[in-house]
Amino acid sequence: MAKVIIIGNGIAGSTAARYIRKNSDHEITMISGESDYPFSRTALMYVFMGHMKFEHTKLYEDWFWAKNRINTIKAWVKHINTSEKSILLDNGDKLPYDKLILATGSKSNKFGWPGQDLAGVQGLYHLQDLESMEAVTKSGIKKAVIVGGGLIGIEMAEMFHSRHIPVTMLVRENSFWNIVLPVEESEMINQHILANGIDLRLNEELMEIKGKDGKVSSMICKNSHEEIECEFVGLTVGVSPNIDFIKPSGITFNRGIVVNEYLQTSAEGVYALGDCAELSAPTQGRRAIEAVWYTGRIMAKTVAQTICGEAKKYNTGVWFNSAKFFDIEYQVYGDIPSKTPENITSLYWQHPSQNKAIRINFETSTGYVTGFNLMGIRYRHAVCEKWIADKAHIETVIENLSLANFDPEFFEEYEGAFVEMYNQKMGKSLRLKSKRKLSMVEQFLFGR
Repeated sequence: MAKVIIIGNGIAGSTAARYIRKNSDHEITMISGESDYPFSRTALMYVFMGHMKFEHTKLYEDWFWAKNRINTIKAWVKHINTSEKSILLDNGDKLPYDKLILATGSKSNKFGWPGQDLAGVQGLYHLQDLESMEAVTKSGIKKAVIVGGGLIGIEMAEMFHSRHIPVTMLVRENSFWNIVLPVEESEMINQHILANGIDLRLNEELMEIKGKDGKVSSMICKNSHEEIECEFVGLTVGVSPNIDFIKPSGITFNRGIVVNEYLQTSAEGVYALGDCAELSAPTQGRRAIEAVWYTGRIMAKTVAQTICGEAKKYNTGVWFNSAKFFDIEYQVYGDIPSKTPENITSLYWQHPSQNKAIRINFETSTGYVTGFNLMGIRYRHAVCEKWIADKAHIETVIENLSLANFDPEFFEEYEGAFVEMYNQKMGKSLRLKSKRKLSMVEQFLFGR
């Protein structure tokens, strides 16, 4: 029976603990200085908005971990000694390990702006970030400025908007998140942000934050040189691996902790998962660091299998991500680059009056589907993933597009409009097959 220590209790760390317990009798200890028990990080915004209590964000009831013989310790790790296989906690305790899993997540980026360490300047990643954001808000905020146009930035904007606090967003690019979204989807979000009363400033950056008595009082825009009075500055210009305390250990790192195809680090018996892991040889078309919920979960299952005696290589699978821009839900499956490559045909349909859109990309030469982008419409993950993995032909996909729709019952469906658009554009006469029951979806996926 091995001693397994997991540093970090996010989705990667907690999933690893569960699957190691499921498949072994190893002694498992999960350590986090952030919280006593694992919780859903993406749900923090709803706590601030009053839609949930923090207790509702916990992945399981508190008793779950002890019942499944997973020890939990609330403490920060100060040092890792890989030669003697031990870790030192901030309370002075020293714990030995046989296997060590590093699942330490991310931290919000700072780029050396003057005033970035003033009270009221922060990102939004950890539970402590939510707590400090709540404290600053209760002390009185007349205006908030958010620097950055990614997913965390728009979450923070919605949080303040829910409390009727005016928000200005500074986005360096000329359109919101256009390093990820194609031009049409990006413009849809631009208009939606403005429609929600957010002061969206494109082509603008932060130059300096000014303070009074140690607190934010205003900030200066880099391009316009405008000074905006505010009591809060949200830094949402991305995240980076949270590995500062790991660096002195001798474990090889670059931006993140470098791992091989088995997610092993340079140190014997030490693995890294999730946001903090950097693949030494990523799959073609994928990034070395992917700070996404679902990749952390896959990594955790992979390492759990290895630790339980059956070595397994990490398979990234088909890319997936999801988000919400105020009330527009977003899903992406496969490869949907912001600029369509020459060898790809991109089909895009957008509702004339609602924030709903469907994009399907396929290889021009073969017709193989390569990706789906959904705005305001839900598609089944398993169906889209199977079509991409199986290299389904675009016309097969279009005729069976109803299989993918996952909107609630009685919602209007738009697959027929997409097929009509395809026929007009490509000079075809395809017909959408009738809506299938769930049993038919299962038969399609699993051959039942």
